[in-house]
Amino acid sequence: MNTLKAKIRDIADFPEQGILFRDITPLVKDPVSLRLAIAELIKPFENTHITAVAGMEARGFIFGSLVAWQLGLGFIPLRKPGKLPYDIQRVDYQLEYGTASLEAHIDAIENGDRILIVDDVLATGGTAKASCELIEKLGGEIVACAFVIELDDLKGRQQIENYPIHSLLHY
Repeated sequence: MNTLKAKIRDIADFPEQGILFRDITPLVKDPVSLRLAIAELIKPFENTHITAVAGMEARGFIFGSLVAWQLGLGFIPLRKPGKLPYDIQRVDYQLEYGTASLEAHIDAIENGDRILIVDDVLATGGTAKASCELIEKLGGEIVACAFVIELDDLKGRQQIENYPIHSLLHY
């Protein structure tokens, strides 16, 4: 994992003063590192019965769609409000300062579908928890949640502790 960690760039005071941002763009730019990240993300799930992969807007689309492609599965985009053209299901959730929402098409998941959720970072866990709720509202079952980075001090794992969690890098 040191190979991957070397591709994560730290940016101080972004998006605001006092925040140390873990930037994945050097990792996704490097094809060797990107392939390694995808291989490591799917390793625990290669022999698991999964029917689809879901990813949260926006960076979850990068990793989630590549994981889905590698596993030979479809991808379910979990979007910010107003981005999907068909009938949607919506989940609202709390952020540190306000609220946010995630949406998916009502026909994105069939009852009993087994879903792997993929995102770049598990921070406070609010988006991951909302993603799980949205998938379950649509009739899906969460197989696990997989992340490239987990920010351990923010305790996001506690928000989704009822699901298996796989994180490649811990900070």
